[in-house]
Amino acid sequence: MLKIDLHVHTYRSPDCLMRPEVIIQAAQRRGLDGLAITDHNTIAGALELAKVAPFIIIIGEEIRTPQGEIIGLFLHEEIPPGLSPEETIRAIRRQGGVVYLPHPLDRLRRSPLKQQTLYAILDQVDAMETFNARMTLPQDNLRARRLAAERGLPGGGGSDAHSPFEIGHAYVKMPAFSGREDFMRQIAHGHVEGRLSPWWVHFFSVWARAYKRSSLRPDWFRETCRVLVRGGSR
Repeated sequence: MLKIDLHVHTYRSPDCLMRPEVIIQAAQRRGLDGLAITDHNTIAGALELAKVAPFIIIIGEEIRTPQGEIIGLFLHEEIPPGLSPEETIRAIRRQGGVVYLPHPLDRLRRSPLKQQTLYAILDQVDAMETFNARMTLPQDNLRARRLAAERGLPGGGGSDAHSPFEIGHAYVKMPAFSGREDFMRQIAHGHVEGRLSPWWVHFFSVWARAYKRSSLRPDWFRETCRVLVRGGSR
């Protein structure tokens, strides 16, 4: 059985500083067999990891729509943000990708799909994130799991990592697969495992965004960011 963290960001996201080598080291320490790299509105980080990682990399993108975010997995081309949810799904489908809903019922974030939109497109969804390690309210993961079960959708797990510390906090344990079609067959036989990250991991994202927007970047600021992005073992 493979352990795949289906939601990881890289320095290509505006709120993350993790470089490929740091991600690889953290994933290996946690005993993962693969990652889905799902940067915000770009596949550049995923393509970069796929060239150097000694394990499975699924090319993904967390795509912003006016109604919230949708993840595309097994992509070949970048999908622009700002399309409607329906247009985004069609763009994923044209590439033969997987339509995957991240943190679908998180009540505290602004990025999940709006409830009305979520239920309107559920019949076009391939899989749903039923455990997101960055969820602040544990009940919201439970609600997502129940919704996936009601709709007969396979569930996935992801750390939503923006720092090395978070990688592997959630994953799906599933049989080996080869390509998109086999992935969909095998994830139906998988099960999600994981634990919530502490609430303060959200500061990694805040700090990364501030660092990238800063024009001064004094030495103490840069050094602190270097320590944060380097992370550590558990």
